Amino acid sequence: MPQKTTPVTQGSGLVWKVCAATLCRLALNTARRFAYPFAPALSRGMGVPLTAVTSIIAVNQSTAILGMFFGPFADRLGYRLMMLSGLGMLVLGMFAGGFLPFYGVVLASLFLAGLGKSVFDPAIQAYISQRVPFHRRGLFIGLIEFSWAGSTLVGIPLIGLLIEYMGWRAPFFAMGGVGLIGMVALKILLPKDEKKTIRHQSASGLWSAWTRLCQERAALGALGFGFFASAANDNLFVVYGAWLEKSFSLSIVALGLGTSVIGIAELSGEGLTAAISDRLGLKRSVASGMVMCIISYIALPLLGQTLSWSLGGLFFIFLTYEFTIVSALSLCTELLPGLRATMMSGFLAAAGVGRVIGALMGGPVWLAGGILMTGAVSAVMSSLGLLCLIWGLRGWQRMERDEGE
Repeated sequence: MPQKTTPVTQGSGLVWKVCAATLCRLALNTARRFAYPFAPALSRGMGVPLTAVTSIIAVNQSTAILGMFFGPFADRLGYRLMMLSGLGMLVLGMFAGGFLPFYGVVLASLFLAGLGKSVFDPAIQAYISQRVPFHRRGLFIGLIEFSWAGSTLVGIPLIGLLIEYMGWRAPFFAMGGVGLIGMVALKILLPKDEKKTIRHQSASGLWSAWTRLCQERAALGALGFGFFASAANDNLFVVYGAWLEKSFSLSIVALGLGTSVIGIAELSGEGLTAAISDRLGLKRSVASGMVMCIISYIALPLLGQTLSWSLGGLFFIFLTYEFTIVSALSLCTELLPGLRATMMSGFLAAAGVGRVIGALMGGPVWLAGGILMTGAVSAVMSSLGLLCLIWGLRGWQRMERDEGE
């Protein structure tokens, strides 16, 4: 049987755990994202074509698919164990890429870092959701998602400075070191997982968890939403650096600092989720946010005449997208209350597949029609995601349980 989930509001102890986990996720998210804007620098450093680096990005995103197999393990074996395992993968991958700067090793290192994030994220989301009432879920999930914006607002600009002044290998050592510190911090702050949950582990139990997920229409709708919304976003994200570099001749450092605009937008979206999504209602927040995101994709080509307007368009896209996806994460924590990590890993896996598709198609779409076609394709895919959401959540109501909420 899965672990019994009993949300309880804790005090400063939970706050410190959330802060530590957020810093760990900052390193994991930066490792996942830094190849996007600095793909040209990585290709020059390794002496490989740019297409080889975009392939690394796609492989990195594909790790979310494997992450879905760890969700049921987290529900059964404990969330702390999975969090430490995810950070261990980051540390191993980053140090390997730094010490052995060859294409195959770098590919493997980013694969490990991506897999570490895919193992860590469902575990921390389930850990927090197990301890926080549903009516405050948007607030706490929004808070831990600050690390996603932080990776763009803080992590990527720092990566740009490291590459500029210390070479393209320096970020690997920096992120590996931060991951190692994070492992020590979580090992101290988080209590050990209860051993009684380990005795219930079985292969049939894992299969039953996936079967349960596939039988719930709300869960399936959420998976479709995650796939299309993420594909639409990466279709743009994988080429926005090339677009800005080509259109406005930005340097590496300027590109890294320009990317801070996206970080501010994501931070604003996460803050907006924490501030209003619980009051507005999580279902309404996700739907309205997706509508605004679709409009922003359509508007981007019209705003691309000057650098300031282009950055403004990107700001609005990532503001609305982040508000939408974080609200969706908060909602998904309650779709399968007894199998939270399974549900979250499934959602992240669907989103990861979408990002792989988006990363692979982003280059060809950009080459075929420029930013106009990129915006149009992203808008269409986002619309499909909205339709999946409406289908899945039609008639869904949260089941009330005697859990003190």
